[in-house]
Amino acid sequence: MAESWDGSFDGSSHSDDSHLFERRHLEPIYDTFLCPLTKKVMRDPVTLETGQTFEREAIEKWFGECRESGKKPVCPLTLKELKSTELNPSLALRSTIEQWTARNDAIQLEMARGTLSMSSSEAEVLQVLKYVQRICLKNQSNRSVVRNAELIPKIVDQLKSSSLRVRCKALETLRILAEDDDENKEILAQGDTVRTIVKHLWHELSRERAEAVSLLYELSKSIVLCEKIGSVNGAILILVGMTSSQSENVLTCEMADKTLKNLEKCESNVRQMAECGRLQPLLTLILEGSPETKLSMTSYLGELVMSNDVKVLVAGTVGSSLINILKSGDMKSREAALKSLNQISSYETSARLLIKAGILPPLVKDLFIVGPNHLPMRLKEVAATILANVVTFGQDFDQIPVGPGCQTLVSEEIVHNLLQLISNTGPAIECKLLQVLEGLTNSPSTTKSIVAAISSSGAMTSLVQFIDAPQKELCLASVKLLQNISPYMGQELADCLRGTSGQLSSLVKVITEDIGVTEEQAAAVGLLADLPERDLGLTRQMLDEGAFQRVISRIYRIRQGETRGNRFVTPYLEGLVRVLARITFILSEESDAIHICRENNVAALFTDLLQSNGLDNIQMVSARALENMSNESIKLTELPELPAPGFCGAIFPCFSKRAFISGQCQIHRGTCSLKETFCLLDGQAIERLVALLDHPNERVVEASLAALCTLLKDDVDTGKAVTLFMDEDAIKPVLNVLLERRNLRRKAVWAVERFLRTEDIAIGVAEDPNIITELVDAFQHGDTQTRQIAERALKHVDRIPNFSGIFPNRN
Repeated sequence: MAESWDGSFDGSSHSDDSHLFERRHLEPIYDTFLCPLTKKVMRDPVTLETGQTFEREAIEKWFGECRESGKKPVCPLTLKELKSTELNPSLALRSTIEQWTARNDAIQLEMARGTLSMSSSEAEVLQVLKYVQRICLKNQSNRSVVRNAELIPKIVDQLKSSSLRVRCKALETLRILAEDDDENKEILAQGDTVRTIVKHLWHELSRERAEAVSLLYELSKSIVLCEKIGSVNGAILILVGMTSSQSENVLTCEMADKTLKNLEKCESNVRQMAECGRLQPLLTLILEGSPETKLSMTSYLGELVMSNDVKVLVAGTVGSSLINILKSGDMKSREAALKSLNQISSYETSARLLIKAGILPPLVKDLFIVGPNHLPMRLKEVAATILANVVTFGQDFDQIPVGPGCQTLVSEEIVHNLLQLISNTGPAIECKLLQVLEGLTNSPSTTKSIVAAISSSGAMTSLVQFIDAPQKELCLASVKLLQNISPYMGQELADCLRGTSGQLSSLVKVITEDIGVTEEQAAAVGLLADLPERDLGLTRQMLDEGAFQRVISRIYRIRQGETRGNRFVTPYLEGLVRVLARITFILSEESDAIHICRENNVAALFTDLLQSNGLDNIQMVSARALENMSNESIKLTELPELPAPGFCGAIFPCFSKRAFISGQCQIHRGTCSLKETFCLLDGQAIERLVALLDHPNERVVEASLAALCTLLKDDVDTGKAVTLFMDEDAIKPVLNVLLERRNLRRKAVWAVERFLRTEDIAIGVAEDPNIITELVDAFQHGDTQTRQIAERALKHVDRIPNFSGIFPNRN
């Protein structure tokens, strides 16, 4: 039974070879020092009534086994039955053993120091490190013994070993030495030790990283070492990375997180964590820190570059606190809060959170207030920037009160104040306030209120003047605002631009500048395109300034692929086409306009643009432009000189036949071309217009049908035109418009009535009940003009009797 105890009891024993080091070069061990049961040096010797001495814990275990086996307690050596199991401490022996142990430890530590100082083998170094760990775990006071033996620097040196086992064991040993020992921590804080430990965090082997982070966690319990760890470049970055790593050991991640929580005791570390994406500590200090700390952290937050997700976190966590600072804080705190709010207001979700938290009233107050405690202009600029940010993303700003009497951002008084502020500040804040108005006019629900306020204030002239601003951003903000309000104030805006101040020239210059397409160009051309297209005075001024030639050049370059593509190219091209279409509204009044269209073959350009698939507005505008140009064809066609009629023809015109000259236009009866007279019979205009009659966008269909109808008017040869439509297979598409596009009934009925004047078509239509039904419905329910046209059409197919031969013409 006693033999089973040999080496099996001591809980502090290790399965390693550290005892090999301990048994070398020691003072002689007396047998009385050894417990008969454990064969190890005793720490708490006790004596039985038999006079035999044992380790207390070992003999107690022996007695326990005796009881469990149902035997009476006996002495393990003599096997005599004991009358009493009382244990008497052997104080003298214990004192002797302690003295011997101290002398022995001193010798061993000196040997350990020597081993670590020399180029010892890996096995020898590992023996020493294991020994140091064992004695420190055996007795807390041994940590100071190791320190006094100056072993800690020697162990630190092992962190640079080429052996992974040695490095890991050294890290583990240092952690044990540092536990609950501030003096040992102070030693580790010296020199480059912390930096060396941090380097092990970057090691690709997880075991070494785990030991390093465990040591750092222990060191981070010291405020001095918190600062030291944080000062090592990259330390906090990698610790933050470890906490969110998917490949890291779970326990290692938890240890890294605990280390970071300790490091939060230093504000400089909190800043670093925020830079690395761990923002919660900084936000906690803003909410719970001292006034000085709150100010410091808020100021830093305003300088921090944040991702959109972080902006949402910040807005949700401290948004209300920052807004409260705006309301009641001192100037330094308000400045810090404004800069932070400026950061987080630039993302839609976080901006909406700030609106919900009540950011609008204090912002508006800070912008307009004068007198004591008012914001300096540089901070009003920040407030204006925040306001511009939040209104960009759209809200029911006409429902959110921002001032007394339930005033909102779109209340007349508020808008007047904004306009007045725009007129009395510098370019930077002017730009932001214009962006505020632009943001408010992005929503139909608020635009009318802004338009009404601008109109009542007479501010249009002032707003137009910003087009000439030398600052690109200010000019852009002005143009975008004017573009938004032009559908509501187009004529007033056009009147301002027709002046002699040069804003129209500035717009044209911006639009046609030979650079890659910019947002400013797209906005400027959109503004011009939205102005009343029938404002002949504005169009003439553009004509005088050579705007249309430059617009044509830009359109050709985009079509030829010479202009770099980006997200602004499509709206830019659409605006250019709409601007160019303006010239087709003054063809009858301006010979210069006709000259430009001929010289640049504008009709062919619009014909090509009919094939801009996916760009509905361009197709619609091009069709409308061709309609205008086609209406001028009859005036521009050169009619041939017909030969004089003969004697009979002169006396009896009914005997003369109409002359026809080969090569003349079938419907205009003269010399025509798409380029010179804008005749749609030339080129592929009719074919492409007919193709658009099946377009899903009804506005494109309407414009295409209107252009085709110019070939059926009374001032042309309608019969030849209908024949031409038959040759182009255009009759059925027009009939389909009548059947399928109820909103286009008036124009479709007009075209169909022209077709039905041809007998063959009338016979075919008379047999189609669907078309007859539509014509009857138009006759019964259409407006006055449509009913009259439908009546004529039904007469062509004999559905309504023609009484013209019965009743005299009373006209």
